[in-house]
Amino acid sequence: MKASPLVGTGLVLALAASLAAAAGESSWRMKADYVEACSCHLFCQCYFNKHAEHPMCEFNMAVTVREGHSGNVDLANAKYWLTGDIGDKWGTEKKGAWVVVSFDPKTTKEQRDALAPIILKTYGLEWVELKVQEAPIEVRQSGDVVEAKLADGTEAYLKLRRERGADGKGVVLKNVKYFNAVQNDGFQLYRSMEHRADLEGHQFSYSDRNAFLITIVSEEPKGQ
Repeated sequence: MKASPLVGTGLVLALAASLAAAAGESSWRMKADYVEACSCHLFCQCYFNKHAEHPMCEFNMAVTVREGHSGNVDLANAKYWLTGDIGDKWGTEKKGAWVVVSFDPKTTKEQRDALAPIILKTYGLEWVELKVQEAPIEVRQSGDVVEAKLADGTEAYLKLRRERGADGKGVVLKNVKYFNAVQNDGFQLYRSMEHRADLEGHQFSYSDRNAFLITIVSEEPKGQ
C-alpha cells in the first residue's frame, strides 16, 4: 500500500508555524506510547551525549496517543509515525537533519493540526527538511516481540525483541529524560531484529541496534 502525501491540507504550514503561536492561546497535554528504534547500538548515546554514535541517528517511531487534549480537541487514539535522522548538530545547534511525519488515516484533521506543535515541542529541534504524509500505522506485540508497520511495511518497518536482564525479565532504564517530555515511565529496552525505512527519498536498514518502548507525557500548561 502506497502512502499518500498530504497536499493542500495546510499541515506542513501548521507544523512550521505552530512554534510561533501566541502563548496562552490553548493548553495541551499528551500521554503517548512509543515503539522506537534507531541506528545507534544499544543504548542510544544521544540520551547521554550531544552527539550520536555515528554522524547520524536514523530512527523510526510509531506513536499511539493513549490520552490527551489540545484545547477542545481530544487526542486519544490518534496515531502518528516519525522517520528521520537527527544528524550531528541536534545536541549543539538544536537542528535535526530530516524528518517525515506520517499520520494514520483514522487520525482526524483536527487531531493532526493539534498534534503539530506537540510533536515539534516534544523534541525542540529545527528540522532542515520536514515532510508530512498519510499512511496506515499498525503496531502489535506478541510476547517479547513487537512489530510496527507503516503502509503495511512498505514505507517503514520495525521488528523488535525485548532485552532480557539477569533475572530473565525485561530491562527498564529509569530516571533518564526523554527529550522535552515532562515525564516517562522508563525505557523498556529492546533490540532491533529489523529496522528499516524507504520513503521520501531516504532509505536505511539496520538490525541488532538500539530500540525501546516508552510511555511519555508531554504538556504545556495554559499561559506558557
